[in-house]
Amino acid sequence: MSSPDAGPAKADKPVKPVKAPRAARRPRPSFAIGSVKVRPGHASEVGLPITKLVTGSEVSLPVRVIHGRHDGPVVWVNAAIHGDEVVGVEVIRRVLATLTPRTFRGTLLAVPIVNVHGFMAGDRYLPDRRDLNRSFPGSQRGSLAARIAHLMMREVVDKCEVGIDLHTGSDRRTNLPQIRADLDDPRTRSLAEAFGAPVMVHAKVRDGSLRAAAVESGATVLLFESGEAMRFDQWAIEAGVDGVLRVLAALDMIDTDEAVDASPPVGLVSRRSGWLRAGRTGIVHLDATLGQRAELGDRLGGLSDSFGRTLRLVKADRAGVVIGRTTAPLVNRGDALVHIAEIEGAEPPGTPDHPDAADGFDALDEISVL
Repeated sequence: MSSPDAGPAKADKPVKPVKAPRAARRPRPSFAIGSVKVRPGHASEVGLPITKLVTGSEVSLPVRVIHGRHDGPVVWVNAAIHGDEVVGVEVIRRVLATLTPRTFRGTLLAVPIVNVHGFMAGDRYLPDRRDLNRSFPGSQRGSLAARIAHLMMREVVDKCEVGIDLHTGSDRRTNLPQIRADLDDPRTRSLAEAFGAPVMVHAKVRDGSLRAAAVESGATVLLFESGEAMRFDQWAIEAGVDGVLRVLAALDMIDTDEAVDASPPVGLVSRRSGWLRAGRTGIVHLDATLGQRAELGDRLGGLSDSFGRTLRLVKADRAGVVIGRTTAPLVNRGDALVHIAEIEGAEPPGTPDHPDAADGFDALDEISVL
């Protein structure tokens, strides 16, 4: 008991709560590719050895790794799997110029030239005339094509969950910007829509292709077609750059405002397409343009002999949109002339199109191609 002379009891000082120690944030691990490790927040150019030339010079698969400081998906983008398809090389160059490793989320593996031999020679194929895009997944002890395919799969594709394979039309053909993919797979469909190409074509995988091997390994793959071989078509390049950036934004690897028009109109959807072929050998004069809407029986051009006599008219064998055409002036009977894609939701003249198709056709009218 306290004495009466004792002063007032001192209040106990409040006890400050003890802060729990902050969990140490583990830094993102470095990304290993070949013999190189890329630190988070950095970019590095890597050459993966393929073979040696007769001179002894080494030929390497060029890869630029952007290993972001922050976590995110691992994605690859490649071009020139056919050596004469140069549009994708420029697409990748422009995409890389916009990316900053310190703010990037996830990891991007950019392979601008897969078919190095063909690219140096301006040739679609490898020196042994093999098509590299029919050689996947390849093997470590096979042909040159098989070895390149195996290297691409082991060091790039198998490390990624999403891939974008950039292509152009083959020799003397040009293509409207389009995505070819498995549109029945929800994630693939979502990324195809995010890409924002004017047309999305549901396409089965081809045996031996990079897309087939990558899908088999569990990756989600978009194949982009645009433009013509051995040409820098600006409209084709711009569509590719914008599309790749939109996909990166959709995957939250870059901020939305870094992508051009991050919410483009949904593209037209096609599940069936076909090439209209020459009925005679002759000189072809095509009136059909990329992106043109055609109805069954529409005149798209004509075939003539060397004196100008008309041999055969070229007429649409189906209704749809022109997504590809030849640029060759001379054709043989059976040669491909015009590629027409049938469009979901499109109706015959006089009947309103489905709203999604109508929006897609409106967007198509705004695209300027040569």
